[in-house]
Amino acid sequence: MTQDVMDTVIGASQPTQAERDASQNHFQAAKQAEETGNRAAAIAECRKAVNADPSNQQALFRLAFLLDLAGEEEEAIAMYETCVSQSPAPVNALINLAVLYEDESDYPRAEKCLRQVLDTDPNHERARLFMKDVIASREMYYDEEQDRDLLKRNALLDTPVTDFELSVRARNCLKKMNIRTLGDLLRVSESELLAYKNFGEASLQEIRDMLSAKSLRLGQRVEEAHRHIRREIYDRAKQSGAEKSLDKPIGELNLSVRARKALQSLGIRSMGELAARTEAELMGVKNFGQTSLEEVKERLADNGLSLRDLDFEEGEGGVPLPEPPPMDA
Repeated sequence: MTQDVMDTVIGASQPTQAERDASQNHFQAAKQAEETGNRAAAIAECRKAVNADPSNQQALFRLAFLLDLAGEEEEAIAMYETCVSQSPAPVNALINLAVLYEDESDYPRAEKCLRQVLDTDPNHERARLFMKDVIASREMYYDEEQDRDLLKRNALLDTPVTDFELSVRARNCLKKMNIRTLGDLLRVSESELLAYKNFGEASLQEIRDMLSAKSLRLGQRVEEAHRHIRREIYDRAKQSGAEKSLDKPIGELNLSVRARKALQSLGIRSMGELAARTEAELMGVKNFGQTSLEEVKERLADNGLSLRDLDFEEGEGGVPLPEPPPMDA
């Protein structure tokens, strides 16, 4: 980390009008530098803006944002903390700070930031989504603290399903679905099992009970993967204006009843959650056909988004990056 801007913030007196004017001039210069793609100059001008007026929330937010993009997470956190210490705290600053806290495994502070957002806006979609991820991460973190033997966990997931007491019908269905191990079983959902021929509620309850005894559940590994994918999509969108579309509720897509019910069955509530899904995942839902798929793709495209490609993890597909975001916090 280069310069500790916090030295200029702590204990600073109220800025004069001349200092506030100078701060705004440097902030405007930062905007111009960023528009030309000169991030280093933008950071330097934002530093000058904060030095001149440590209470300049816009400059604090943008400096924190640019430092985060530059990989200076520690100083970015310090700038965001200073930004949100002023009232009212910018919602975007609170959310970005929560993400950085979560990356540092500081889950209590991440949760505190998100609760501050949700206290004023209980329906803020991105804050609700990240809150779920933080809570899930905290649970996973404490589970790992209690059971440090990773090899033991992997051995459990590699256990053949034939080792468990299941009915002949359930065994045969799992075999035909190519579900060989406990880990394979955690990759499928209840709806996927029920959609398979001859697989009924009785067999489903058998598997629920068996997994519950081991503190596991159907679809668990899929949920973990989706959390990771959603984070990747939002991280990419941080560098674009796509964040606004990702937060929009599914209702704004004005989908047909069939398509809307299919998305509801998957628990998809926002465009960001939908953009994290693949065509194959949607087509796997009962009564969701090619017509519904084309409808969803068309509506997403109208909002500058697309469904996730299978090669998203390698950096090829996913969400297109629109124009840079607005400079304001």
